[in-house]
Order: sequence, then structure tokens, then C-alpha cells
Amino acid sequence: MSNISLIIEERAANIGNFMVGRLLPFRQKRMVGPFIFIDHMGPARLSDHENFDVLSHPHIGLSTLTYLFEGSIMHRDSLDNELEIRPGEVNWMTAGKGVVHSERTPEYLRNSENSMHGLQIWVALPKHLEQMQPEFCHVAKDEIPEWQDGDIQYKLIAGEAFGKRSPVPVYSRLFLIEIKSVSKQTLKIGKQLFGEAGIYILKGSIENDGNLYLSKQLLIANDTNLCEITLLPGTTVYIFGGEPFEEERFIYWNFVASDQQLIEDAKANWGAQRFKMIKGESGFVPLPPEKNK
Repeated sequence: MSNISLIIEERAANIGNFMVGRLLPFRQKRMVGPFIFIDHMGPARLSDHENFDVLSHPHIGLSTLTYLFEGSIMHRDSLDNELEIRPGEVNWMTAGKGVVHSERTPEYLRNSENSMHGLQIWVALPKHLEQMQPEFCHVAKDEIPEWQDGDIQYKLIAGEAFGKRSPVPVYSRLFLIEIKSVSKQTLKIGKQLFGEAGIYILKGSIENDGNLYLSKQLLIANDTNLCEITLLPGTTVYIFGGEPFEEERFIYWNFVASDQQLIEDAKANWGAQRFKMIKGESGFVPLPPEKNK
């Protein structure tokens, strides 16, 4: 019997002027561990008159994680951070009680062809930290734990696994692991994981109990203790998850909370422009109508 309980296909979603493949949330699986939202951006080629521009928008109750394979994004936020995100780096912003940020093509690339490819992820905060002060951390590529085992390359982007810990300052027990294989390899990694686990196939394909799974599929495991997969040559997967929360999480637009009233308050505050805004940033994303909930 397969250890895969659910297969989620990427679904097209528009985040302004850019199409992405949405993986989470899904109607049959709202969260995997503390992970509540995952978008696969690209791969896309932008012409010399196209730019990636996500205007100022707010968040509460979560941490955002941006991880690029290709391209570059200029991050600005209401904590006065302004820096460029490059491939292999981890951009980790914790919204807590409220933060505003924008994401744009850097100025020096705005009139040239460029590419965009990566993951944007939200990790819900534990209930007792949902109203914490917002924080920001950027982790360089060479600070991320990376190791080789034969033809398999591992990278621990966030959390803990394999006796290692990423420097990304997470607030719950979780893991986000990149695994690449140049040859056919079987992984028996159940003892390295905990809680719930999702397996996202970015490139290539994997086998599990006689079944073949292809790229752009997210597989939800029945039990991390039984997690065994065979990677076919040239495959890249991202395995993520961790210990789930006891409380349900509500989600509306960019707001996540265990208490619906926190979301209602955030909606009212954004509508009235009571969030602290980003210095020097023009334009913002308006609160979407209630029917889009």
C-alpha cells in the first residue's frame, strides 16, 4: 500500500502581474505541519519591458520564506529593511502582529531581460506568538547546511533534520529540505522526519510503492515514519512539514490567525491604512472584496 495519501497538482494563480503555481492551501489539506501556503513562481522569462512588481501589502500571524532558483527580487518592508534576494539565499520575514512589504525587480534589471523562478512559502506562527513584534532575517547561501551522500545532494533550507539545524530562526518544529539526485536512488528518510510531511517534485519524477509521480505534483505522506521514495535520475524534490498545531488556522488574503477576530481587525486596519507603511514605496494592494474569501 502506498504511503502517499493525497496528490495535489499545481493550480494557476495570479499574484498581480505574475502567474504562479499554487500548491497550498488545498481544500482537502489546508496545512502540512505549520506550512499553510506555497507558491511555485515560474520558471518565467521576463522581457526588457516586463518586471516583477508586487506592491505594498500586509501580513499577520505568519512568517514568509522566499527561496529563489533563478532571478532576483528587491525586498522592502515597514521595518526599514531593503535588500536584494538572490538564488540560494533565504529571506525570512515574521509578520507577527503586522508588517507590510513589497517585492519588485531590482532597479538595475528593470530594462533588461531576466528570469524568475522560486518558491514563496508561508509558515503559520504558534498561537502564543501570533501577536509578536515583527522580525526580519536574511540568510546567505553559504550559511545553509549542505552535504553530499553519493549521488544525492541535500540542503536544509529551514528547520531541523538529519541531526542538523538551519540558521533560519523558525518558531516551531519544522523542516524544509532540498534533495537532488543525478542517478536513480532510494531514500529511506522516515527516521529523520517528524509530524507531517509533503513532497514537492520540482523536476524529474519519483517512484513510491510501484506508483510513478511527476514534476509539479505535491505528495502528502500518510506517515513520515514510513517515508521511502525512489528518485529517478535528474530529480529535485523539496520535502517539508513538521509538527502540526492543535488549533485551526483561518486564512483570508495575506492574513493568518487562530482567532477570526484577529483577521477582522487586520482587514479593518488595512482598509483604513493604519498599518505602518514602507518608506519611499508608492502604491499598495487594496483589501480584496469579501467574495474572494
